[in-house]
Amino acid sequence: KNLFLKNKKNSFFLISCEEGEEINLKKISKSLNMGNVSFAKKEYLSTYLGVVPGSVSPFALLNDKNNDVSFFLEKKIYTSELVNFHPLINNMTISMKTDIFIKFMIENNKKIHIFSSKDEIILKTYE
Repeated sequence: KNLFLKNKKNSFFLISCEEGEEINLKKISKSLNMGNVSFAKKEYLSTYLGVVPGSVSPFALLNDKNNDVSFFLEKKIYTSELVNFHPLINNMTISMKTDIFIKFMIENNKKIHIFSSKDEIILKTYE
């Protein structure tokens, strides 16, 4: 699941975690220093990521030319062999090796925070 969030200071965040993962936004936003967050309106989704609701994906960060959206990838996905994300539309899914996905995002100047939802901490950051 991919959560596109906004805080009161107009900072934006994309959290990617396993579909069944329970994310307590109040706890996780505090522990990851996001401030009070809520789901961002679809207008922001279109402006920053260039996608419509239901099609949110880390691949949409490629549309974020100014890197205004902070990306958080949950440890369970990070330690998986493969990642599965929508390719900017929600009627298909792309599967790729996790290490290739990380390299791809870094090559495209995307910063990735690996976090543990269980421990509520950032474990590693790729830049």
